Amino acid sequence: MEITNLDFQQARIKLVLFKSRLRSVLYGVREPDETLFSLRQNPLGEWLYAIVKPRYGGVSAVLFLENELSRMLDTARSLVQQHQNGKLEEARLGLERIDMHAAQIESLLKQVEESALLQP
Repeated sequence: MEITNLDFQQARIKLVLFKSRLRSVLYGVREPDETLFSLRQNPLGEWLYAIVKPRYGGVSAVLFLENELSRMLDTARSLVQQHQNGKLEEARLGLERIDMHAAQIESLLKQVEESALLQP
């Protein structure tokens, strides 16, 4: 199965959706869902394990992508914990860290996409 530009666009949408859901939790609009922080159950993680790793698992950017996603999810879990402990402003300010992880993930997605499109 070939990975297309559309697959990578969907991954980028999943990243934006994650950030939106996390923001909703930190602003009290929704309750945290454990799957939001699960590497394998998070929509971007599901995509990574179902679509990318089976075909391009040997590409170093894929490993870096997996690690960065894991770090972002750990950071998000930490922010939600802060929020639940009453440190609302600190948790919300921590969204900047999520944005930094997301920027790194975006860069890695681009590297994986370039690698995937170069392979026959």
